[in-house]
Amino acid sequence: MATNATIYKAVLQVSDLDRHYFQDHTLTLARHPSETEERMMVRVLAFALHAHEALSFGRGVDTEDEPALWQRDATGAIDLWIEIGQPDEKTIRQACGRSKQVVVYVYGARGAEAWWENQRTSLDRLKNLVVILLPIESVRSLAGMANPGMQLQLTIQDEQVWIADGTQTLHVELQRLKSGG
Repeated sequence: MATNATIYKAVLQVSDLDRHYFQDHTLTLARHPSETEERMMVRVLAFALHAHEALSFGRGVDTEDEPALWQRDATGAIDLWIEIGQPDEKTIRQACGRSKQVVVYVYGARGAEAWWENQRTSLDRLKNLVVILLPIESVRSLAGMANPGMQLQLTIQDEQVWIADGTQTLHVELQRLKSGG
């Protein structure tokens, strides 16, 4: 875990109606001092959207050769590579070369749509890439649910996510900018 990181524990109850996946996960998250609560909570959301026993977090924001999350098969080959934010084209191309599927969750108060418009032409040819835009208002509300001992219930269906923490429920609509092949 990162030096001087803030440690968060999260218990996720994932009900993914699209994948028929119903499982609880207990996560330990290290939030690096340079990582915002928004980014950390997008990592939690991405985990829930792809929940699997082999899915794990990368080593952190300062590690260039690892994604935010990834899933490896029994041989060590990378099945799924997940990036968060607005990664550069080179990073995405390298990930697509190393993994069967790459998913990028894009968000940001400034420039998420502009980032996509600038990257779209070069990224369209990557057949194993999925790009999903998260509305910044939803990301900010999600960050408001962050606390050191989170318990979240997530229901996923048809590109819609409902997240409840016992006091409030948040609805997040995923906007698919690019679908993988």
